[in-house]
Parts: sequence; C-alpha cells; structure tokens
Amino acid sequence: MAQKETLHFIGIGGIGVSAVARVLHQQGYKVQGSDVRESSLTEGLRALGIPVFIGHQAQNIDGADVVVHSTAVPYDNIEREAARERGIREAHRSEMLDLCLRGKTSIGVTGTNGKGTVSAMIAHCLVTAGRDPTFVIGGMLQNYRENARNGSGPEAVAEVDESDKSHLNLKPQIAVVNNLEVDHLNYYKDLGDIISTMARFIDENENLGQLCLNSDDEGVKRLIQKIHHPYISYGRSPERDFSAQDVEDLGSQVRFTAYKGDERLGVVVLSIPGAYNAENAAGAIAVCMGALGLPFETVREALESYRGLENRFTVVKAGPYTLVKDYISHPTGMRKVLESAQKLPHHRIFCVFKPYRFTLMRYHGEEYAQALKGADELVITKMYAAEEKPISGINTPWFVDVLRRAGNSTAYVPDNEDVVPYLSPKLEDGDMVVFFGGDDFFRMADAWASRLNGDQA
Repeated sequence: MAQKETLHFIGIGGIGVSAVARVLHQQGYKVQGSDVRESSLTEGLRALGIPVFIGHQAQNIDGADVVVHSTAVPYDNIEREAARERGIREAHRSEMLDLCLRGKTSIGVTGTNGKGTVSAMIAHCLVTAGRDPTFVIGGMLQNYRENARNGSGPEAVAEVDESDKSHLNLKPQIAVVNNLEVDHLNYYKDLGDIISTMARFIDENENLGQLCLNSDDEGVKRLIQKIHHPYISYGRSPERDFSAQDVEDLGSQVRFTAYKGDERLGVVVLSIPGAYNAENAAGAIAVCMGALGLPFETVREALESYRGLENRFTVVKAGPYTLVKDYISHPTGMRKVLESAQKLPHHRIFCVFKPYRFTLMRYHGEEYAQALKGADELVITKMYAAEEKPISGINTPWFVDVLRRAGNSTAYVPDNEDVVPYLSPKLEDGDMVVFFGGDDFFRMADAWASRLNGDQA
C-alpha cells in the first residue's frame, strides 16, 4: 500500500483502532477518521494532525482511498455503504495492523485474557532495553500515556484480537498465546472451534519463528495437541521453560521468583495488583529472554517499573472509598480480580457489572454466579447485547435470578445513571466498589471519584 493513499478509519476513537491509526500516521501514511463522539483519544489524534470527524456521514470519506473498519462497525454503516457505492476499497482493522508491523521483527500476543498486559509488558521491556519498539496495544500504557507508538527499533509488539477470527489476517514472527477459554460465542461454536482456529493461526503462519505458550492453561494444553511447531513454555509450574514461582499477592504489589527451567533467575516485585499478573509476567519473560535474548536484569528492571494498563485493575481513591476499574467481562478473569481485590485494604466489596452478550450469559451464567461470590453485594445493570440477536429466556432478570439462587446478594439497577445514587447511601467508610464493564462505567467511576475528592470542575 502506497503512503500517498489516504486511509479513513471509521470509529477512529476506539482504543484499538486509534492505536493503528496513530502508528500508520507516524509511519507516514495519510490518515483521517470519524467517530460518534469526542474523547481523549480523538483529541490526541487531532493533536498529531489527524483529521477527525464527529458523526458518521457519507461525505466524511471524501478523498479516501481505503475505508477501514473494525468488526464492531456494521455492514450498513453509512460510511461503509458510501465506500461500496463509490468503489472505494474496504479493509478490516487487522489488515492495517499487519501493515503497522511490516519490516519489523513482529511479536503478536493473543488469547482470551491478559494479552494486553503481556504485550504491554513486552513493549516496556524493549523500551527499557533501549530498543525503541513499535507497539500497538488495545489499552493505554500508564508508563507512557499512549496506546501506540512507532519506534525506530527492530521490533514491533501488537495485541492481537482473536475474538472475531481476524487474527488469521496476521502472521507475526513471534507469537504468544496466553490462554484459551470459552468466549466470543457470537463468532465461535465452542471451545474446540476456538482452539482449532488458533491452531490455524499458528500452523498457517509461514513467517512464524518463535512460539511462546502458557502451558499451564487447559485450553492451551489442548492447542498443543493440534499444532506442529516447537514452542517455549511458560506459566507458574516448575517444569516450564520460564516460570513465575512462589507467587505472593501483597495487595497493591505481586512478588514472585522467576526461573529459567531449573535456574533461579531472581525475585521480581510487580508494582501492580493482581496475582494473575505473575503469569502474565512469565509470558513477557519467555518472549524477552527466550525469543529476543534480553538479559534478566533488564527484564526485571522493566517489570518492576511497569505501571499497568489503564482500566485493567486500576485502583482509584474516592473520598473514603476505593474504586477499582477493570474491562474484564469473562468470569475467570473477574474471579481473579475479586480474589486480589480482597487483598487490598477494604471494609466491604460491592461489584457493579453490566452483563455482556446473550451467548456469554447463557454459557457462563453459573460460572458468573460462583466467580462473583468474592463481593459482598452485586449491582447488575441492563445487559449490553452488542450486535447479538436475543436468545429466548436469556435476559438480565434471568441472569440476576441465577446470581441470587447461588446465594449472591444482588440488586438490579437497569440504568447507569441510577448506579451511584443507589450505592451512595449504602456505602460505609473503607468500602470498595469494583466496576466491571466498559468506558461508560469508567467515566461514571471517574466522575464520582472527582466529586468525592472535591476536584474542581
């Protein structure tokens, strides 16, 4: 693709789309885009000189040679329809992500949970090593206040989304699979389909050199039986090539001992909460040491200075309360977050959750009911269906009933704007509120924290 061509990104304010747009702009491509609303991401893109239109209109694509969309942008979006009417090429975001990585030693990190954190840790290790990597990640790195950067160094690190099978469009030279669980059933039939598709991602990649796998994960163990490529194993088990052992959850920190096979490398103290991040760090160590040859001391320095991704177990003080924000919507991840949240100072834990997708609720209803027992009270808002069609009998009142039958104290507060008024009179000093959801929840939490902290408007 020629750099003189103009790339128009629909939904350019999305965290993943904005990352790709930012890097291609920095690489010299002509980039523009549109979104339904202003945000800090659209403002940041404008500051780079990227034109951003608010609202979707046919005339927004004037002058575009390629119109880029993510899976979230429907086929009948007015800008996509205009592109087809004018004979302008449409491209998926994953194709543009592939363009970002060309000419580099590309590192693609995928899996149901943790791929953003592992890719961010790898990128931060490479920055710490002075290698100035390119990175494209679906979350804001707290160390840099950026979700993407075009670097001058030889490596490029990308979070690779497997949710819609678009990872098959990418062929990284180093691939990482962090875990595989049942998710995204709007695109997959079952876990077997997820694993088979991931096997294709590996076996059909003619560029693949090094493969790193979290061999402690049950889904990844099944994947291993299907693939034919050698791999570097990581996890918490001593028999892995790289492992995080003797993990201690210290509340706001996580301590573990890093091993390369039987060789004790040393103690690492992560300055972020969540015991599960020891396993994510093991993945970063496997890539940085096993595939890229970085020394352990450099990797340890980076991991200990890593400050996390925005809204991934982000802890915010709000007057006498503690608020926690996390994007995770899968019950396994939510259970892990609540287990680690209990290590933080707190009186009681309230959990606010917007159920996501009919398919997830139907398949994982009972798992959610067990995972959320880590909270003293649940507040459930109206389900977000995305583009899914309704499933008979599966709705938010049904989900609330599943939670209550398992013994969870659960309140149904359908509308977002009623959540804070519901919680405020119930909270006592020292209580913690964990928000599982998306940007709408996080804006709510941030605004609430600002009011409680007496911040000036």
